[in-house]
Amino acid sequence: MKNIIKIFMCMALIAAIGFGITACSDPDNSGNSAAPSEQQPFNDITAAQLVSCIKIGWNLGNSLDAHDLTWLPPNPPVADMETGWGNPVITKAMITAVKNAGFNAIRIPVSWDKASNSNHVIRADWMARVTEVVNYAVENDMYIILNTHHDEHIFKFSEAEKTASLAAFRKIWEQIADNFKNYNEKLIFEGLNEPRTKGSAQEWSGGTEAERAVLNAYYPVFIDVVRNSGGNNDKRILMINTYAASTSAAAVNGLTLPADTIANKLIASVHAYEPYNFALNENAALNTWSSSNPGDTSPIHAAIDNVYNKFVSKGIPVIMGEFGAVVKDNESARAQWAQYYVTYAAGKGVKCVYWDDGGLFKLLNRQNNQWLFPQVVAGLMNGANSNYNPGEPVEPPAANSGDLGNYAKYETQAVWQLSSENVTLAKTAGAKLVLILSAVHMVGTCK
Repeated sequence: MKNIIKIFMCMALIAAIGFGITACSDPDNSGNSAAPSEQQPFNDITAAQLVSCIKIGWNLGNSLDAHDLTWLPPNPPVADMETGWGNPVITKAMITAVKNAGFNAIRIPVSWDKASNSNHVIRADWMARVTEVVNYAVENDMYIILNTHHDEHIFKFSEAEKTASLAAFRKIWEQIADNFKNYNEKLIFEGLNEPRTKGSAQEWSGGTEAERAVLNAYYPVFIDVVRNSGGNNDKRILMINTYAASTSAAAVNGLTLPADTIANKLIASVHAYEPYNFALNENAALNTWSSSNPGDTSPIHAAIDNVYNKFVSKGIPVIMGEFGAVVKDNESARAQWAQYYVTYAAGKGVKCVYWDDGGLFKLLNRQNNQWLFPQVVAGLMNGANSNYNPGEPVEPPAANSGDLGNYAKYETQAVWQLSSENVTLAKTAGAKLVLILSAVHMVGTCK
């Protein structure tokens, strides 16, 4: 989501003709801007296993993804692009504060086209700065989601613009994939963000059938580029977005997961700011929420249930890549909402990444790395750490009378595909299904 743009000016030093060199940086923020030259050890787990290892995530919003910076000169310094929407230069201390608060995953939205030429060649200094920020998260041992964000002006979804758009998408991802190919499994590539036709009548309701067909053509290109880029990318876990990252039936049912060269390495990604009036509507008067009000809870249920039924129940993991609630002088209500939202999502096997843009959805004061709304952070952590009471225990049967076969494993649930024999057995009088879990994670999955 986009914050109200604030122009942030700083002194810039330009040391090369045509390209700006990073300026206004914190002298105590010297970091490693180089990607690993050799393959890092890679824990070759499935996408579902990786998602089960994520507790909760935080979005580094409105920093590297700032775009439409029309007031800047051509080829502006990196720092001017990074701070163009009013947030300060990213520091390692900032990312450390996020990790110390309990977030073990970070989503790093990046707009790439603003730092590339007409042939979509990305500036070396921009790639280095993105790498440096990724390394801040690596040094904090976090799961990292890296994407293309706000590049809809070159990634379009009409049939007429399909060829040129797919060529641009391929070129951008060839460079990203090559630069980050040697990182371990904790770096996840997200192909797009909220892929859509901006300003169209169905922009946020799932798009048209033709637009969804064009979107589905992007993902085989994404797979092909990443899987053939070397390093650890032949087995890297990838995220695929619905149209506009919507949880609507049209968007969710219209997404076709691409064929992959390796099984069980894809995650579906959606965004849901629900309920709308509380979470996304900027009207300050709409600032109350209650778990006892179905009007407040049912939109959350609907969004998460849609992706659970389409993906999770079929063994395809889901990450809620963005969710959040506008600040309206209502910290207590937002804390209750946050805990409820994350708890419900976790119960459906969906992990959440909070959208913090430094503005309307801000949680962290990025100037001093202090949490502005600790009750909301506590609500998020309570939801992420929630324990589920399955009710009164039952005595296990003396012997198994039916075999349900293999099941898909998630942090709080196991999902079976039932055979006709299973269904028949379940209909017999006194039939019971008993699942005894001795641990949340499988041994050796999360490192």
